[in-house]
Amino acid sequence: MELSGLHLLLTFQCTFECDHCFVYGSPWQRGTMTLRRIDEILRQGKELGTVDWIYFEGGEPFLYHAVLLAGVRRAADAGFRVGVVSNAYWATDVEDALEWLRPFRGKVADLDLSNDAYHGDEGRRPEVDNARKAAEELGIPIREIRIAPPEAEGAEAGKGQIPAGESAVMFRGRAAEKLAGQARKSPWTSFTECPHEDLRDPGRVHIDPLGNVHLCQGISIGNLFRTPLAKICAEYTPERHPIAAPVLEGGPVELVRRYVLSHGDEYADACHLCEEARQALRTHFPDTLTPDQMYGEPESA
Repeated sequence: MELSGLHLLLTFQCTFECDHCFVYGSPWQRGTMTLRRIDEILRQGKELGTVDWIYFEGGEPFLYHAVLLAGVRRAADAGFRVGVVSNAYWATDVEDALEWLRPFRGKVADLDLSNDAYHGDEGRRPEVDNARKAAEELGIPIREIRIAPPEAEGAEAGKGQIPAGESAVMFRGRAAEKLAGQARKSPWTSFTECPHEDLRDPGRVHIDPLGNVHLCQGISIGNLFRTPLAKICAEYTPERHPIAAPVLEGGPVELVRRYVLSHGDEYADACHLCEEARQALRTHFPDTLTPDQMYGEPESA
């Protein structure tokens, strides 16, 4: 497995508690990376020799502005291209947004901002407009992420990373719990592949504050604070992974069949069926279907 991107979930905390969130971001969530851990991740990423991009995500990474800034600077100084994903809660005014963003000038190559009704507004969010004006003045490239309503048809979901522009809901994480009931359903037997993630050779992984390395949010292939990332990548064998193997063979349908799981007749999408199956399998594969935060549960003691 050759990685070109590492997406660091700086924190599970967020100012919002959006229904579509993959990682159950919320004000009550716990788990935040320390600068020491960011340094270790960057060191291991550099050691791989193939990683070009480092993204800082969440939750909401701007909640820990000082640590985010230090991490961005260190990643950029190490030669990585750097991206940040934010909900722009901090851009209450253009002048304020300039102060928040000014230290990132010349360091951030991609600033992605959420701008949809899930973040508290029916129309365009003024915070995103303020952030856009500030970013343009500072020369920071900016894109918008808009997730369509669950009942919307025609919006495409990206493969691997949510694309800029409008994208369909992927019914994983909180979206499976909160939004799937509003979506048009299809027979469960129709979900015979994973349309969103390349589980064989993903190209990029998410790393949570605890060090878990995720093929897809909530599906871990190891912990880089216990096993070096280079070794995790070298030893990853999709055919032996308890979740990736059946999904690669026949999608979430095969995951259900292999482990003889109970299931409904219809689901909103492949993620919805996969999420329900993984929830049922967590006690069987606790080191793989982890951490608790990704499954809407309080942090384990």
